Amino acid sequence: MEGKLSRAAKKLTSSPIQELSHLAQRCNAINLAEGFPDFPAPLHIKNAAVSAINSDLNQYRHVQGICEHLAKIVKEMHGLDIDSETDVAICCGQTEAFAAAIFATIDPGDEVILFDPSYETYQGCVTMAGGVPIHVPLDPPQWTLDPRKLLTSITERTKAIILNSPHNPTGKVFTKDELETIAGACCSRNCLAITDEVYEHITYDNQKHISLASFPGMQERTIITSSLSKTFSVTGWRIGWAIAPASIASAIRNIHIIVTDSAPAPFQEAALTALRSPPEYFESLRRDYQSKRDYIIKLLAGVGFKIQFIPQGSFFLFAELPEDCPLSDVEFVKKLILEAGVVAVPGQGFFHTNLSTNETSSASCNYQKRYIRFAFCKSETTLAAVSEKLGKLLDVEGKLALY
Repeated sequence: MEGKLSRAAKKLTSSPIQELSHLAQRCNAINLAEGFPDFPAPLHIKNAAVSAINSDLNQYRHVQGICEHLAKIVKEMHGLDIDSETDVAICCGQTEAFAAAIFATIDPGDEVILFDPSYETYQGCVTMAGGVPIHVPLDPPQWTLDPRKLLTSITERTKAIILNSPHNPTGKVFTKDELETIAGACCSRNCLAITDEVYEHITYDNQKHISLASFPGMQERTIITSSLSKTFSVTGWRIGWAIAPASIASAIRNIHIIVTDSAPAPFQEAALTALRSPPEYFESLRRDYQSKRDYIIKLLAGVGFKIQFIPQGSFFLFAELPEDCPLSDVEFVKKLILEAGVVAVPGQGFFHTNLSTNETSSASCNYQKRYIRFAFCKSETTLAAVSEKLGKLLDVEGKLALY
């Protein structure tokens, strides 16, 4: 029956992250692959959800108060004035908000620029819409944006630029200069920007998240997507949103209604409690994650990984394989699962071969098989267990005996 599948469906494959997670489950391995916490969500937010369920707020529902709180938040954080009645669409997580944003704006043949490495969902959505992903490589090891590579990738067919900052998988926070370059390209070439800002509250070393929409000329051409998931450790609740100019927000809302009708009602109610959290909550969140980041950097560097880039945001570490390791990232992760009982994500799943620059050779792309992504959004107990498991595999030189 494969012949009955649509062209879009045939282009989609199962996630390598999910496949490795299944292998990890069979091996009872510790999961540092998927980006979800293994510690409890904040009690006051869980209580708000329970209260909503017990109050029978369990039917289709739109909680306008979420839109009103988001309007206040983007005003305070980024100086943006938005209309909570027209400019916000509540969706089932950032994933649906992003997909709806793509379907609302991208026609077959439209080109969409993504920065490489990138989270796999972006390309999948663009492909389903019939768009053409154009990958602009960030330069390792600091993952810097070369303005020339961006500008030479834009054509008359470019419809949008996708920006994820803080960035998955690298932990990069795009600099003000880089954001100005992207904003300038959008304005001069009349492109939309679609941003994924789910890690907006998870930044380190006094780094501040800056929304691309806050740059001159950008609010009217930017679709911001975000969610509760990462900030409040509730990835399974599926409460997200898109903030956009009214006509685009309306289109996103219409797509959302056709596809899922409404986000989970009791969790929308609990979102009100979450969004009202005091500044101390967000400060504690950053402090706790920075401690976990520092722990895993010390751990992995101590067993031979090359850590040339310290994550500035998100809760991922993109670690380079030891210099003398002959294995590819996929081979190394499989050994890590089977021999150490720990699972992470091979970096090559975040890279793409159809890079937009003609200068790219296969030799210069070798680094794409040299990185592994570790998620450190885990409890202290879990991270200590990883340290113990890796410690059992050290050779006489204190390096991992996996190759």
